[in-house]
Amino acid sequence: MTTRQFLSTLALFPSFAALASDESSSFNLTKGVTNISGQVYDLHMTILYICVAIGVVVFGAMFWSIVHHRKSKGAVPANFHESTKVEILWTLVPFLILIGMAVPATRVLLAMEDPSDSDITIQVTGSQWKWHYRYFDHDVSFFSLLASSPAQINGELAKRENYLLEVDRPLVVPIGKKVRFLITSEDVIHSWWVPAFAVKKDANPGFINEAWTKIDKPGIYRGQCAELCGKDHGFMPIVVIAKPVDEFNVWVQETAAAQAKVREEEQKLLSMNMDMEELMTVGEDIYNSRCAACHMANGLGIPGVFPALAQSEVATKSERLVDHLNVVVHGKSGTAMQAFGAQLGLKELAAVITYERNAWGNDTGDAIQASQINAVLNGDDL
Repeated sequence: MTTRQFLSTLALFPSFAALASDESSSFNLTKGVTNISGQVYDLHMTILYICVAIGVVVFGAMFWSIVHHRKSKGAVPANFHESTKVEILWTLVPFLILIGMAVPATRVLLAMEDPSDSDITIQVTGSQWKWHYRYFDHDVSFFSLLASSPAQINGELAKRENYLLEVDRPLVVPIGKKVRFLITSEDVIHSWWVPAFAVKKDANPGFINEAWTKIDKPGIYRGQCAELCGKDHGFMPIVVIAKPVDEFNVWVQETAAAQAKVREEEQKLLSMNMDMEELMTVGEDIYNSRCAACHMANGLGIPGVFPALAQSEVATKSERLVDHLNVVVHGKSGTAMQAFGAQLGLKELAAVITYERNAWGNDTGDAIQASQINAVLNGDDL
């Protein structure tokens, strides 16, 4: 190796560092939109520069030794044994480097894990495959599901800009306020991850993990479930809209009022009978969006994994009607069948069960009503 080649090799190390330090580079982290994410970025760059410096020194010394002590120059190997001074030196230097790296890292980690003095608390619950958000300080809660259509997923329609990163109901938070997240799960392990906030926290069933963020500027920020949580793991996005405080207050008041009105309207359904045509139309939409992923659009399920509903006893036998209502409303323990009682309204539940009992040739003629669903929810006899 010539001296010029040696110097060219060394020049690669600072070039990599310069490339990584470019905020627009796709080879590096981004600073995000919170103070913590900025600290994480700065810590990352500090450690990177330390590693680059170590690499330059170690590989520089190695390549210099190879070139300077090569056989063609008549170099003769030295014959020496252990040196106490060298042993102490190469133990002490790495120790000091590690201390220099641990101090700023510990400071950032402690800040990331401090949700105290929060202004708003939101419970985040993962389930296969959606997120549920509940605002502790307001009477607001909702599920957030993937909004990319099956036609896009199957390649029947062109994919939009935010394909697989769009939801029907985004999480809305105020800027300039400390938002505390209580993160848990209903079934398997999920992970709530929004890179722009430097927040990535596992959602474990039976446990509550804490995280927090304080967003500096308004915008739409996207993330995903970062834990392999089942067959639709890749269809579980997160969308957060950060609004100015005044706009957030208006949104949360309007949303709380709208949800209260929906609950009030549902109570009116208890004394009404919906006709079969309406139930089947609504039920088909609900089934295709919530149930078809497991039980298939044709109701045949996936043999050995998800049971068929077409021509099944639970969906065709009159004596199994109560079982059918219970499994949809309360779910089935130990299986992937979720409890939809908290996810859907009375009308939607009645409609989807009506559809399941009358589609694919089941033809029971059963038109389930909201009053029957309400009875199951309350544990009353039908």
